[in-house]
Formats: sequence, structure tokens, C-alpha cells
Amino acid sequence: MIFVNITTTDLERSKAFYTALGCDINPMFTDENAAGVVWDENTNFMALTRGHFSQFTGARRE
Repeated sequence: MIFVNITTTDLERSKAFYTALGCDINPMFTDENAAGVVWDENTNFMALTRGHFSQFTGARRE
């Protein structure tokens, strides 16, 4: 399985984009800071706001 983290500046727009491509949003891994996106049975990724993503990387918040 593949799990990828990506950042976004507009989470709602990202969710709309990926659902338009045919992906599902996993509500168990979705809140105001992140969305769990299911590409297929073996590929998932998290669309994370930049501020939330920086908590995991130690990167500066912008």
C-alpha cells in the first residue's frame, strides 16, 4: 500500500478536486485540517493544510 502526505492552501477546494477525479474522501481521517483521500484500494493520501503539515515536519508555518 502507498500512503502519501501533501499540503494544500485550500482544503475544501482540494477535496472537491479529488472527488471530481473519482476519489473518495474517508471521513474517519478528515477534519478541518486534513482529508483522507482514497485513490484506489492500494493508494491513499492525506491532503493537509500547511499549518497542520508543519506539525509533523518541524517546518516553519507560513
